[in-house]
Amino acid sequence: MKNYDIIIVGAGPAGCACAHQLSGKGLRIAVIDKDTFPRDKICGDALSPDVVAQLFRMGIALGQDFEQTVAKKGTHGVRLFAPNQTSVDVTMASTEHTHAPGYVSKRIDFDNFMFNQIKNLPDVETFEQHKVIKITITPEAVTVETDHETLHAKTIVGADGANSVVRRQLLKTNIERAHHYAGLRQYYQNVTGFHEKNHVELHFYDDILPGYFWIFPLPNNQANVGIGMSATEISKRRINLKEKLAHIIQHHPAVKDRFKNATPLETVKGFGLPVGSKKRACSGHRFLLLGDAACLIDPFSGEGIGNALRSGRIAATHLVQAFQENKFDEQYNKLFDRGLYAKLWREFQFSKFFLNILSYPKLFNAIFGIANKSKVVSKLLTGIIDNRDLKKSLVSPSFYYRLLFK
Repeated sequence: MKNYDIIIVGAGPAGCACAHQLSGKGLRIAVIDKDTFPRDKICGDALSPDVVAQLFRMGIALGQDFEQTVAKKGTHGVRLFAPNQTSVDVTMASTEHTHAPGYVSKRIDFDNFMFNQIKNLPDVETFEQHKVIKITITPEAVTVETDHETLHAKTIVGADGANSVVRRQLLKTNIERAHHYAGLRQYYQNVTGFHEKNHVELHFYDDILPGYFWIFPLPNNQANVGIGMSATEISKRRINLKEKLAHIIQHHPAVKDRFKNATPLETVKGFGLPVGSKKRACSGHRFLLLGDAACLIDPFSGEGIGNALRSGRIAATHLVQAFQENKFDEQYNKLFDRGLYAKLWREFQFSKFFLNILSYPKLFNAIFGIANKSKVVSKLLTGIIDNRDLKKSLVSPSFYYRLLFK
C-alpha cells in the first residue's frame, strides 16, 4: 500500500489544476487516471477568455508555456445566430498576455499540456491506466483500490468527470435529467465561411431549442462541429440527436453550403454535461468534487473548462488550510462548497435565466435584432460570452430596466 496526503482521481483540467496549485506546499499528492495521456476528451474544445485567465492565475510561466506550445486557433469573438437566422458578432476583449482573447484547442492537446505540467513535479506521483474500483472512507483515512494497486491518504479529490466514480461511490447520486445535457461532436476538414477573426459560432435553431448547434474553427483547416440539448427535451420530444446533427449539416440553409466540400474526420461521438442549474453537495467527509464531477458546467454556454480550473484552484487553497488545521470532516469541507458557489452561483443563475429566454424564440429574435444597434444589448451578449464580472452584474434588475426602457 502506498501512502499519500491527497489522492486526486482524474487528470483532466480540474485535477491537474488542483495538483499544480498544491505542489510545493509540503504535501504528497497522487493523481490517478483511467487513461493514458495523450487521450481524447469529447468536448467543444473552446477555451474561453476565462480559461486563459485561469492559466495565468495559476502561474505566469504556465500561461506563457500554454501560449507558446499548445496547438490552437486564436479566436477574437463569437458569432451568434438567432432562430430567424439573424446573426450578431460579439467581440471579446484582448489581453496583454496572449495573442488572442480565446482559443479553440483539441482536448487531446490541451489536456496533455495540463498533464505534462504536473507529471514531473517532485511531490506529485501520477498513475495512468489505473481504474478506481473501490473507495473506502473511515473516520481517519481514505483507501483507494485500483485495478493495479491500493493507495492510502488523508483525503480524496474527485476530478473524474461527468461520470465520476468518486461522486457515485461517496455521494451515491444519479444523473438528474432536468439538469443534464447531451452533446455530440464530430471533427471536419474544409468547413468554409468562418469570420476573418475566427469567431466561434453558436446557432440557435427553433427545432433544437433550448440548445444549439456549434461550429468552432481549429488549426489545419479543421473544425469542431456539434450539437447540445437538454436531456429532458430530447426525451420529451423523442429527438434523435445524431439524425438532427446530420440534418442541420446537410439541409439547413444557414450552413449547408459551408459543408459542400467538407469531410468528416471521425464518426459522431457523444458526451454528457451535468450543468450547474442547481446547487449540489460538492464535498463530504474527507472528499471534495471538482469540475464536471461537481456539475459545474455553465447552463447556457455548456462551457466547463474554466470552472474546472477554478474549482481546482479553490480546492487547493481549501486543502492547504485543511492540513494546517487537521480538519477533513464533512462540516469543515462545506466551507469549500460555500467558497465555490460564492464564485459561481450568480453566474449560473444568470445563465439559467438567459437559457429560459430560448423558450421564447420571438423574444430571442428581437434581442438579436437590436443587438447591433444598442450598446446595452451588446453589453448583455458580451457579458454572457466573455466577462464573468459583467455577467454577475447582469443579474441586477436595473440592467433590464435600461434594456427595456432606454
